[in-house]
Amino acid sequence: MFGDDVLKTGSNEMELVDFRIFKKTESKVYEGIYGVNVAKVREIIKMPNLTELPGVPEYIEGIFDLRGVVIPVINLAKWMHIKEPTDEVVIKPRVIIAEFSGILIGFIVHEAKRIRRINWKNIEPANFAAGSGTGTLDKGKITGVTRIENDEVLLILDLESIVEELGIYSPKLDIDTKDIEKLEGIALVLDDSSTARKLVKDALEKMGLNVVEAKNGVEGIEKMNELYERYGESLATELRIILSDIEMPQMDGYHFASNMKNDDRFKSIPIVFNSSLSNEFSEIQSKEAGGAAYLTKFDASVFYQEVLKVIQAHSKSAK
Repeated sequence: MFGDDVLKTGSNEMELVDFRIFKKTESKVYEGIYGVNVAKVREIIKMPNLTELPGVPEYIEGIFDLRGVVIPVINLAKWMHIKEPTDEVVIKPRVIIAEFSGILIGFIVHEAKRIRRINWKNIEPANFAAGSGTGTLDKGKITGVTRIENDEVLLILDLESIVEELGIYSPKLDIDTKDIEKLEGIALVLDDSSTARKLVKDALEKMGLNVVEAKNGVEGIEKMNELYERYGESLATELRIILSDIEMPQMDGYHFASNMKNDDRFKSIPIVFNSSLSNEFSEIQSKEAGGAAYLTKFDASVFYQEVLKVIQAHSKSAK
């Protein structure tokens, strides 16, 4: 959909849809610059005719039928508590159809600008208070920030948090773990989301594993070096599995995996990607990066089965 110049696996780059949200203030109209990963975008369309829904939050503009699939549509400006301009600027509204963990949802933006290719090392965590263009949006709704031309700041929004707020998607945690085979050893979990890390950590600890956490690929490499200093050559048997998100500031999951597979100390340790990216291309990329499995966040029964399968396969091959 966005061209044939696809990203090479392990390049540590991402492609963003650059879109704009305009905010009216007393003195001027502020242009907010935002982005979302192209891998999460199915398509971008003109405003469809929407059917309103009673008794829903104000930011839910309605629903529409997209080739047989009913899709809820969210007004991002309203969700961000931004006062929209009326006559001051020409708004060209578009709806970004995004997919998270198999869920399709539409997001109304004021303008879809372009596709940007950005190196993850140039994306910083959102460790600041959101600026004037973001309404009352808190930093927890921003997954990263990067500088673009004219030293302007692009904010990468956590659109998945809207899906969770609406209750459209929630992790499937209801599984009886008493019959789950108990394991010994260590697991390394990489994810920039503290909520996601806790979810995965709790599941792995129920399986008997001790969990080491990292916020991104750079920190993941640091943790691996620390573990090697402690365990030496036996790390290949002590560290049973690595669970890695894909989208992380500074170094993404694919690039982290590439580092692991090119390091003789770590290349035998299985890596499982655990991501909200639910498209076929992401699964293909995960295999190219050396992933032993690809999981879509978060179904507990599938998680336990796949993790156990990967660990058992690794144990057999190590004998």
